[in-house]
Amino acid sequence: MTLQSISPTTTIPSIMSCGHPLDSAPENLGELRSSAHLVDDARALRERMEEDGYLYLPGYLDRDLVLEARHDIFTRLAAEGYLQPDTPIMEAYAAPERKSGLRADIARASEPLQRLLYSGRMRDFYTHFLGGEVLHYDYTWLRAVRPGHGTPPHGDSVYMNRGTQNLYTGWVPLGDVSYELGGLMMLEGSHKLDRIRNHYGKKDVDAYCSNRPDAPEYASGRKWWSGWLSNNPRYLRQRLGGRWLTGEFRAGDLLTFTMFTVHGSLDNTTPDRIRLSCDFRYQLASEQVDERWVGENPIGHTSAGKRGRVC
Repeated sequence: MTLQSISPTTTIPSIMSCGHPLDSAPENLGELRSSAHLVDDARALRERMEEDGYLYLPGYLDRDLVLEARHDIFTRLAAEGYLQPDTPIMEAYAAPERKSGLRADIARASEPLQRLLYSGRMRDFYTHFLGGEVLHYDYTWLRAVRPGHGTPPHGDSVYMNRGTQNLYTGWVPLGDVSYELGGLMMLEGSHKLDRIRNHYGKKDVDAYCSNRPDAPEYASGRKWWSGWLSNNPRYLRQRLGGRWLTGEFRAGDLLTFTMFTVHGSLDNTTPDRIRLSCDFRYQLASEQVDERWVGENPIGHTSAGKRGRVC
């Protein structure tokens, strides 16, 4: 598995997340560490994952296939009026009246995206890394993000912890992502924190107290907990420690991380361009799977996925 090399960025400009400027002091903000040189060594990859809580593999995927998926998805979004008329589809200029959103329906319909995420080099990587037959969730989180605030910090466990804890998120930029477009950021060392692993990470956004007066509202989905740790990434870093780690990404990069790695995204500060990315999950096929995210029509966070308990 040969990897495309990428020059490291030496300076991170002033960047924001959730409307808050991140502290750019070197002890508070840094770059993701590449694990590209370890890609053929499964043991080294697992040790690096245990150490860092993430693996960043720049250039691991076929860039042409990533761009094929990008073209297919934006062609579909353009037909729905998400792009400015008479602008290049691949440049993704956002129509002003449309909002950001998850498009699992388009992800499911896009043959090149399905091929990118669930076969070939991607499936080979997770089989190699996990050391056995793998299973992926059938739900794909395809995100078309307009200019505005990024996703607040969170860990993925609270959204999908009814199966194995040895579940890994993969994140792929479907196009080159500058600091201005706003890529993902990881909180250094957060996957080792007891308050994340054994307190916050044990919660379930779809669980509710059946013996409380507002139980019917939670059961129906009229009320919910977002799962976010904070709307202020700068303040959260001060509380939990570590640095925010991020970078500029290229089509072909793969970032994968644990269920307990705290992460969020930078703000899209461009005037009018859409950041396109997707995230997905892999685990060993032999381990328990969260029933919310598999099947022909995964129930996800709908009322069918709610679970009451006596508190």
